Amino acid sequence: MHPSTPSRLFKTLCIAAFSFLFSGISHASDLSLPPYDWAKNAALQNNPELANDPLSQFTVDSDTDIWMRIRHGFAIPDLVDNPLVNTQTTWYASRPDYIARTTKRASLYLYHVVEELEKRNMPTELALLPFIESAFNPQAYSSAKAAGMWQFIPSTGRSYNLKQNLFKDERRSVIASTDAALTYLQNLYDMFGDWQLALAAYNWGEGSVQRAIKKAERAGKPIDFNSLSAYMPAETRNYVPKLQAVKNIIASPEAYNIVLEKVDNEPYFVSIAKTRDIDVKLAAQLAEIPMDEFKALNPQFNRPVITGSSTTEILLPQSNAEKFKTNLAKWTHALSSWTAHKITNARERIETIAAKFHTTPQVIREVNHIPPKMVLKAGSTILVPRTADMQKDITQEVADNAMLAMAPEVPEGKRIRLTVKSRDTLWSLASRYKVSVAQIRDWNNLSGNHLSAGQKLELYVHAVRNAKSRKAKTARHASAGKIRTAAAKSGSTSHAKARLVSARASDKIAIK
Repeated sequence: MHPSTPSRLFKTLCIAAFSFLFSGISHASDLSLPPYDWAKNAALQNNPELANDPLSQFTVDSDTDIWMRIRHGFAIPDLVDNPLVNTQTTWYASRPDYIARTTKRASLYLYHVVEELEKRNMPTELALLPFIESAFNPQAYSSAKAAGMWQFIPSTGRSYNLKQNLFKDERRSVIASTDAALTYLQNLYDMFGDWQLALAAYNWGEGSVQRAIKKAERAGKPIDFNSLSAYMPAETRNYVPKLQAVKNIIASPEAYNIVLEKVDNEPYFVSIAKTRDIDVKLAAQLAEIPMDEFKALNPQFNRPVITGSSTTEILLPQSNAEKFKTNLAKWTHALSSWTAHKITNARERIETIAAKFHTTPQVIREVNHIPPKMVLKAGSTILVPRTADMQKDITQEVADNAMLAMAPEVPEGKRIRLTVKSRDTLWSLASRYKVSVAQIRDWNNLSGNHLSAGQKLELYVHAVRNAKSRKAKTARHASAGKIRTAAAKSGSTSHAKARLVSARASDKIAIK
């Protein structure tokens, strides 16, 4: 944590004294100051008596750079005797471009994260955790449905009061997700009394770590991270070593030939309360910042409109906040071009809705993320263009409870059900029923081309084809009747029976 004000003053005096002492010999070849010792600096903060060694206090003021400030707050014991640390350090150090991209993204958020950590008296290397989780990309989304800079899955996000609805997902909010992540980490530390195990639980789940501890205890083994690694999946075994690797590089980037993006130790953004609906595009325009930057600071908004309420806030760079306020005061047009529409009838089609609000089905689908061949279920809420006679904003109740439920569009034609036989293939069925292979896959949610005997399928056969089939069948029956009549008149049945059998066989094939 930060040293006290007297300690800061002492450091400043020491720096001045050493600057004076060495001013006359600054070019001497034998002058060599020891490298900065982060562990020693942390010890000095807790042991003022060590201050007798003035060189130990020779350091740069932590207020000049966010990286220095983070280093000053390192408090988690280093992970030693773990070969994965060297592996991960090598991996990161060999990718300076990746480090540069990640630290550039981090520059928008680090000051806020460090501030929040220090308020809670938590180790500042936790500010580097999004490096591992998301590469500081607040739009990151994993295969496990984890979202945001801190990678919350939906259920954990809800447990920590992160709203997830149609209009916003606070798992991606810079402020809300950081608060939730630090609270979660605090809870995990309180549970395990060890930051390395708390980090493992953040990745693996507290229940999994607790079970691993019980296994180790039954086996008479220690319950530190290294010992418990034997019970962990590979991702968790590498998780804490990854953070240690990044910590090593941030602590001494020059040792790894890494150049860190300079990040000033001052806020990058400020928060502005918003009580009226406003289009995302317009908000960025009024703030005079590119859309990409606006979205990087406000990634939680899922739709092109930000719904206004007493709790809604947008983040803007400090230098643009006043521009936004000034431009907003001068703006004389509508702030939002969208409003909410609730589907009350399951038969309400997107084409009908589009016509009602003077737009196109494509616009409705795009703005509401409705895939092709999907229809809306009753109870769904969607965005539609705001007409001139609509003055009211979207209410907080509507915004908080908005949901989108969809179902596959039922194709035209008669639905038939069939059971796959051993010789059936997608191509043979498509040819038999005059449909496409893609349609069969789509109707039955098939991801590949393989069919299994006994598998149930649904197909939609066009009514026109059914009518043609019935007509052909009727014609064949009529032909069979004529054959029987002719056979009866002639008294010769053998040839007639053969023709009748042939007609019946063709009829069976046609209606199979």
